[in-house]
Amino acid sequence: MIAIIRIAGRTGLKKDVAETLRRLRLKRKYSCIVIEETKEILGMVKKVKDFVAYGEINKETYKKLMEKRGQKTKNFFRLHPPRGGIKSKEHFPKGVLGDNKEKINELIERML
Repeated sequence: MIAIIRIAGRTGLKKDVAETLRRLRLKRKYSCIVIEETKEILGMVKKVKDFVAYGEINKETYKKLMEKRGQKTKNFFRLHPPRGGIKSKEHFPKGVLGDNKEKINELIERML
């Protein structure tokens, strides 16, 4: 499963990017979804990679996320801004945007 967290706000978004974020249920900053990896989802993530952080979520982090922020019906979560701040809104490895691989777990724990 992958976790996708919206980092960028609404300002300056193109219509197709805004629509893709809406279809992923990422309507606000610091909202997160946990979803199975499919070809369609990966295509959508590729389109919005400049506005989101994503990566493979492990079971321990997912369990903490469900305990603190979980809703029974959906894999949608509202998170706090990360403690310690966002290092940079550049692409990974310098910043948080794009594919964070296993580092997404650390980012989620800072946002709980």
